Amino acid sequence: MKQETLNFFDKVYEVARLVPYGRVTSYGAIGNYLGAPRSARMVGYAMNGSSGKDVPAHRVVNRKGLLTGKHHFDGTNLMQQLLESEGVKVENNQIQNLEDVYWDPSKEL
Repeated sequence: MKQETLNFFDKVYEVARLVPYGRVTSYGAIGNYLGAPRSARMVGYAMNGSSGKDVPAHRVVNRKGLLTGKHHFDGTNLMQQLLESEGVKVENNQIQNLEDVYWDPSKEL
């Protein structure tokens, strides 16, 4: 499928699929990469609808490392469990080693 035919949500999913195992990115970083720097909320809406689309949504957090999307996962702590299974340290719904695991698509792609 050609890039220009993809809608914004599809583009968000494409970027989210590139986040490496054991790393996280933010809604804003995805928006910036897609050329829409003020679209963090729209990226969040896209991630909310990513269930069943083979998107590692657990790897997308807010800019402070908070697991703000966790209520969209089945199970109370599934987002945290998925991140911890990849070696990401989470306490009180916040990533503790954010600077070590943060992946910025604008710098990495």
